[in-house]
Amino acid sequence: MRIIVDTNRIIAALVQESTTREILFDEHFEFTTPDYTITEIKEHKEELKKKTKLTDEEFEILLALIFERIEIIPKSQYEDFLDESKSLISDPDDMPHLAACLAIRAEGI
Repeated sequence: MRIIVDTNRIIAALVQESTTREILFDEHFEFTTPDYTITEIKEHKEELKKKTKLTDEEFEILLALIFERIEIIPKSQYEDFLDESKSLISDPDDMPHLAACLAIRAEGI
């Protein structure tokens, strides 16, 4: 089952050991996210490091481990679906995720 992972779910997995983190490491699923997710995480990196109380190195290692399980889709692969996603949802931060879902025909977000 191929699923698009929203940035908030990745952040939840970073912030604490949780069910979200367990699911992201579950090999029964194929997780994908648009490259925009990386931009969002970088924008909030310092805030996230404070919440997690991780060092820069620990944060980067955990992030790398999480992204080993998530395929990143480049904008070039989903950009043709951005206009359609804009008409379906109002939050501009969610548009790349919906567009990626439409582009790869994922089972859900």
